[in-house]
Parts: sequence; structure tokens; C-alpha cells
Amino acid sequence: MPQQAVIWTTIAVYIVVMAVIGFLNSKKSKNINDFTVGDRSASAWMSAFSYGTAYFSAVMFIGYAGATGWDFGLWGIAAGIGNALFGALLAWIVLAKRTREYTHANEIKSMPQLFGKRYDSPAMRLFAAIIIFVFLLPYSASVYKGLTSVCSVLLKVDETVCMIVIALAAVLVVVAGGYMATLKADFFQGLFMLGGVIALAICIMRAEQVGGFAEGLSRIAEKTESLNLTANGHIRLWATVLMTSFGTWGLPQMIHKYYGIKDDHEVKRGTVISTIFALVVAGGGYFIGSLSRLFYDDLSQVPGVAQGQKATDYLVPNMLADAGLSNILIGLVLVLLIAASVSTLGAITITASSTLTMDLVQPNIKKKNYDIARLTKVVCFVFIILSYVIANSQTPILDMMSYSWGIISGSFLAPYMLSLYLKRISKTASWAGMIGGFVTALPPLLAKLFFPSVELGSFGPLAGLGPQFACLAMIVSLILCLVLTAAFPARQKAEAAEGAA
Repeated sequence: MPQQAVIWTTIAVYIVVMAVIGFLNSKKSKNINDFTVGDRSASAWMSAFSYGTAYFSAVMFIGYAGATGWDFGLWGIAAGIGNALFGALLAWIVLAKRTREYTHANEIKSMPQLFGKRYDSPAMRLFAAIIIFVFLLPYSASVYKGLTSVCSVLLKVDETVCMIVIALAAVLVVVAGGYMATLKADFFQGLFMLGGVIALAICIMRAEQVGGFAEGLSRIAEKTESLNLTANGHIRLWATVLMTSFGTWGLPQMIHKYYGIKDDHEVKRGTVISTIFALVVAGGGYFIGSLSRLFYDDLSQVPGVAQGQKATDYLVPNMLADAGLSNILIGLVLVLLIAASVSTLGAITITASSTLTMDLVQPNIKKKNYDIARLTKVVCFVFIILSYVIANSQTPILDMMSYSWGIISGSFLAPYMLSLYLKRISKTASWAGMIGGFVTALPPLLAKLFFPSVELGSFGPLAGLGPQFACLAMIVSLILCLVLTAAFPARQKAEAAEGAA
């Protein structure tokens, strides 16, 4: 069978499966509670896989793996290890149990609701809702961009077609089935991702350019040593590791995965499963990216780079094209990337859209019997379209993701995490941390929009410093929350998360 026929047949089977999952769960998503958190009885396997698939999309496989692999060689694998240890293991240990208990006890379905309830502040709930909806759009758009670079190289089709395919799959699962549909789809997609990454890593190592496991490691170790990373290079590397690891602690679509876990026993099991999943998928993805310098000596050799795009966005796709993969494996690789992207897009879409309807629209609707679930589905559809529009900009994948990640995590990580542990954290402290983190993370985005040529000392263009500013934003927010809580503690005993110290 011709290559294109094999590839498109594989993708078609995947879309059909997603459609079936969405259809079978459509009748179970009758109200906003069903659509956003299901029946709060998710198992460890479903929750952990959903967490992992929301975490790792084509952005990681293509944008981050390609860029970090080229810039840092084997050092880039540190990002995958950090994601597993800090973004999965430590995140679940610190956040999952307390978040599950508090959201279950208070029937909370979104992060803005959590802030509004915890700090008794409708204004904070409103502010958080706006930040989430607006800045999850570029996050979602980066998912589109990560996948289109692969499809343009391997499928030889217009990038618009690829965007339509992933949007269609997301609509079928998210809009039709809601939360439980995404959980079931994520489990299925997670299995694809685990198997696909392992198979892909083995095939890449066997490629002529690599020469086998031992030979490949030796050669890439020499390439890595020859990079002679400067102090600024190390700063960029570890900023990326920290942002992609600890940044998940403040992302609402990641925190949302804790809401529906059945009980504490499932939390413990989910901690182990999510860590192993992240280690295999992220570790494997960044390892593949680290081999990019064995395929190309210079970025100018990378073919198919779209005008205005960074060559690093096309590194991994061209590696796959040049590795001599079989037709079936290429089809499976594309399904792997589509699955990773759809699952991430689904999590983002549900989080952003439900936040808009529940935290902005619903509080202002006087009609009690208004179908908020149906409105949320409409907003989901609109959100996907807006993401598609933003994805057509010329912003590199890594930059687009870092802007979104930095602003959202910088704003929310500290107020959210400390609310689970500090009874005396005040509304004032939380506001200061939220605003401080937001303002600190904003400069790279503003530079990209208005002053793309502005430089900051020897660090290069300000617009390219998203990871550094994201880390700084999280630190600033944490310091402000702690200092102001010590200086101005809550006058009355705040309602803390159940089990908080």
C-alpha cells in the first residue's frame, strides 16, 4: 500500500475511535457538573493518563524537544527527567490529595471557583477567569503549530488541512462528550503515546545517522561536549527545566485532573502511574530531540522551514522523515502526535470554556434554568476556532507556549498552593502574588507584540526570554504571598483546604 494511503488510513481509524468515544459519552454529559468533572469517580489510571496526556503534546515532542536537543544536546534530557520528578511525582505528592479533598467538599469545578471560595473574593474569581481564558488561547495555538510542522513534512499537505483534522478530533471528543469522554479518550491516547515513544526511540537509534545505541550515545556525547555551553546557555536550559516542571503546578487544566479522582487511595496509585508515564514519554521525547545534531550539522540544512518560522520547529519532523521509518510506523508516529495534541487541546478547551461560562457568565444570569452546559459546548467550539486563528501567527512554538505558561503559572501557582497549606494566608497576600506574578511574566509577550527587536543585555531578544521570566514570575509571586501573609495575616480564620496544616 502506498505511503500516503497507509498514513491517512491510520489517521482515519484514530478519528473514528475518537468519534465513537465522544458519541457514547454524549448522553452522560447532560449538565455542567457532568461536563466539567464527571461524577468525581475517576480511577488512578484514567486520572494519571489524563494528566500525562494533557502535559505532553506535540509541543513537547516537536517544539521543546527539537529546540532543547539542538541547543543543549544530551543536557536537554534534563527537561524530561525534571518533568517526571517535579512536574509529575512532586506535584501529585504536594497538590493532588489536598486539592481533591477541598474541591470535593466544596463542589468546586474550576480554579477561579477555588480562589473565590477560599479567599471569599468574587473579584479574584473574575480576574482568574479572564486570565485563564485569554492566555490559554496561545497555549492551545502552540499545540496546533507543533502538529502542523510534522504533517507538512511527513504528509506533504498544507498545514491548514492538519489544523482542521486536529480541531475536528477535539470537537468530536470535547464538545460531544465532555469530561468523562476526555478521560476515556486520554487513556486510549496515553497507551498510543507510551507505545509510540518507545517504538520511535528504538527506530531512531537504528537509523543510519545514529548507528545504534552505543555508537549514537558516544557520538552525541561528543557533539554535546563541543557545544561548550556558556553561563547564559545554562540559564536558558535550567529555566526551561524549571518552567516546564514547576509551571504545571499553576496550570488550571493540570490541576483540574485532581478534581475528579475517586479517593485518596487512587491518588497514591495515580502518583506512581503519572510519574512512570512522564518518565517514559518526556524522557523519550527529549532523548529523541537530543539526537538532532547527528542528522544535521547546521540549521540551514533543515528542509521545509516555513517563512518566518524557526528551523528548530522543523528539526524533529525532518529527523523522522530522514530516519527511514516504515509506512506503518510513520502513520503510528502521526497518530501518536495527534493523540498527544488532541488530549492536551481537550484539557485546555474544557478548562478555558467552562471557566468562561461558570465564572463569568453564570454569576450574571438571572434565569435559573439556563442551560449552562449547552453554552459551554458552544464556547468550546469558539475557543477551538480562536486557537486556530492564533496558530497562524509566525510566533515560534516554544515562545508561544512559554508566554502562556509563564503568565498563568506565575499568576496562580503561589496563591493556589499556599491556599492548601496556610490557614492564615490573606486575600491581600493572594492578590499581591497574583498581580505580581502576572506583571513579572508579561514583558516577553509585550516585546513580541510591540518591540520584537528589543534586546536585554547579553541575553538576546527580550521576546525570547519567556522561560526565564516565567521562573522569575513564580518566585516573585511566592515571595509576595509569604511576605504579605506574615505582615498582614488574615484577620479572621480563613477557610483552608480540608486537612491543611
